[in-house]
Amino acid sequence: MTTTEEVPVNKNKKYRKPKPWDTDDIDHWKMEEFKVGDMSSHLLEESSFATLFPKYREKYLQQVWPNVVSCLKEFGVHALLDLIEGSMTVKTTRKTWDPYVIVKARDMIKLLARSVPFEQAKRVLQDEMTSDVIKIGNVTSNKERFVKRRQRLVGPNGNTLKALELLTECYIKVQGSTVAALGPYKGIKQVRNIVMDTMNNIHPIYNIKILMTKRELMKDPALKEESWDRFLPQFKKKNVQTKKPKKQVVKKKYTPFPPPQQPSKVDLQLESGEYFMKEIEKKQKKNDEKEQATQEKTAQKRKEKEAAFVAPKEENLQLNDKVVETNDASVDIEALKRKLKSKNLKSAGIPKIASNEIEDSPAVSTESSEVPKKKKKKKTKLNSDSEALLQNNNPEDGTDSCPNL
Repeated sequence: MTTTEEVPVNKNKKYRKPKPWDTDDIDHWKMEEFKVGDMSSHLLEESSFATLFPKYREKYLQQVWPNVVSCLKEFGVHALLDLIEGSMTVKTTRKTWDPYVIVKARDMIKLLARSVPFEQAKRVLQDEMTSDVIKIGNVTSNKERFVKRRQRLVGPNGNTLKALELLTECYIKVQGSTVAALGPYKGIKQVRNIVMDTMNNIHPIYNIKILMTKRELMKDPALKEESWDRFLPQFKKKNVQTKKPKKQVVKKKYTPFPPPQQPSKVDLQLESGEYFMKEIEKKQKKNDEKEQATQEKTAQKRKEKEAAFVAPKEENLQLNDKVVETNDASVDIEALKRKLKSKNLKSAGIPKIASNEIEDSPAVSTESSEVPKKKKKKKTKLNSDSEALLQNNNPEDGTDSCPNL
């Protein structure tokens, strides 16, 4: 009598059936290539995607658009460029033999709009490739900080970006407030993490070191089933705060008495007499204060506007290499007075007197304002001759004698 030993069945695998076609040599993660003829019939509905592009990309897109149309025509997709609206559109046709190619075509025109060259953008149509447009504009609100962190991602002469492209096997394009990445799925995920860490103030050199360490560890088959945490570099975040200058607190003199009580709102109203005013009077007073404040503001603004029309003070003018001074203090007042007086004397017919004689004589004043009230008559030649004759004819004894005419 033979006894059959029953093998204990795991509770989780109770209802599993054997799959003879599923062997260990099958790679379940392998992506099968989609070929022409794999789709039995054409698409029933038309699918279309459109995207806008900036003005500075218009010239380049006009040049490469024939290449875009011919590239998409191989997959049975129609492409349209509208320069008036500034948009690119892709549509499926009855000749489309790949149902997922329209999504790939949408990604391609998105990359073209984000300044990715056509030679790189057309790689997204391959099955192993994907793309991602990472938005970095809303990470930081400060513009200066945003520009510094974005430049940190690019690095000096683009060296940091080249290192990331080599380690992740992706094409990376930093343009404006977005980062466009194109490559395999695993690399795209790494690029997104590094870009977001950089915009969150984590330097990309740390992530580059980690990627380089992982790349070396992948070459060792003995470490395939082990954890790599002990080999990866650990970076501690140091929050270095800037030292702020200490405020010098001046200690007040200690007094045992509390400070005097401040007057309340009612006390202030009683003091000013506003408490006994009627509501209409209070409103009128408030309106008057507002009007007065507006008048003061308008007067101040008018002064500021009029200040622009005030002529500036004139500086020393140069005429024929001679400096003409406009300052009144530099003019000799005494010399000016003498000049004016000499002109007045000339007009009156009085002979010119030397300046030293004028200064010596106490009776004559140099001031032009002290002019004698009664002017002496000018003696003519005839009058002087007659006076001389009269003096000669008058003897000392007092008798009058007439000349023989």
